[in-house]
Amino acid sequence: MRFSFCRRAVVFGALILGLALAGPAAAQNKTPIKIAIGGASCLCYLPTVLAKQLGMYEKYGLDAELINFKGGSVALTAVLGGSADVVSGYYDHTVNLKAKNKDMKSVVVYDQFPGLVLVVSPKATSQVKDVKDLAGKKVGVSAPGSSTDFFLKYILRKNGVDPAKVAVIGVGLDDTAVAAQEQGQVDAAVMLDPAVTLLQGKHKDLRILVDTRTEKDTLAVFGGRYPGGAIYAMSDWVSKNPKQSQALADALVDTLRWIHSHSAEDIMAKMPKENVGPNPDLYLAALKNTIPMYSKDGKLDHKGAQAVLDVFSQSVPDIAKAKVDVSTTYTNEFVEKANQRLGGG
Repeated sequence: MRFSFCRRAVVFGALILGLALAGPAAAQNKTPIKIAIGGASCLCYLPTVLAKQLGMYEKYGLDAELINFKGGSVALTAVLGGSADVVSGYYDHTVNLKAKNKDMKSVVVYDQFPGLVLVVSPKATSQVKDVKDLAGKKVGVSAPGSSTDFFLKYILRKNGVDPAKVAVIGVGLDDTAVAAQEQGQVDAAVMLDPAVTLLQGKHKDLRILVDTRTEKDTLAVFGGRYPGGAIYAMSDWVSKNPKQSQALADALVDTLRWIHSHSAEDIMAKMPKENVGPNPDLYLAALKNTIPMYSKDGKLDHKGAQAVLDVFSQSVPDIAKAKVDVSTTYTNEFVEKANQRLGGG
């Protein structure tokens, strides 16, 4: 009996030791992946960050490193340069690059509306009353060549303003954008939440010229749905890494379902404190306004992709000449499998 007890103790101890050693080993077995984000504090990219906070990447076998940048164009440059594997940025970059013979492909779209807002600086309210007043003015974007920049040029042309007559200045997406607006460094800026709501909370008479945070407003601006934030990579990378592509789709679709089954308070509680910032009430208000923007299944509607091409074709003549086939800039293959695995979709 004594021998049996000792033997069981040894076996039990070995089992505990084995489990302890297996923990780090299991973590090491996760596939490392670097995700470049065009502004992690922006609510438009929240699903990418939240997936990390919820452990979704790890759940599907990825050891994800999120690398933050000031704008989507800078995040894209990181992937093109090889310092990151995939981009968490706006889908429209894939269309723009396709016209330049650079093949990139979206594997999941988490924003069904772009959420872009053209906001007048509190110091320029008396001077800028509509888009036409921006001629000869300074307008902020997250970074030159970013989706905010594309959006600005489209809106200017749509309203008969030559983009060449507007000085474009990179101001980022978070506190730097708010500061640039309040200090009068720019006369207006293309912003996203939570920065827009934060600025509105401090300036009740804030003038908004164009808003795409709701389906109604998006339809009014673009004439159709217009996809925003997405996970995309070089087409070759997607082809050569189907397991990682599927894992990304699984993680993001699972996160999107989590978002739509929880309250804004629950979501905010999971976010990093630096993302929430010093005013949780305004962040929460912005989040409540943003939740309807998030997709429920991660799929990209072909009409939405075509709308992106139509917008670019009007704004950038070279894209119209390139005759881009938008069906090559995205795939729903991975998100369809993710939805099937999770039930429904």
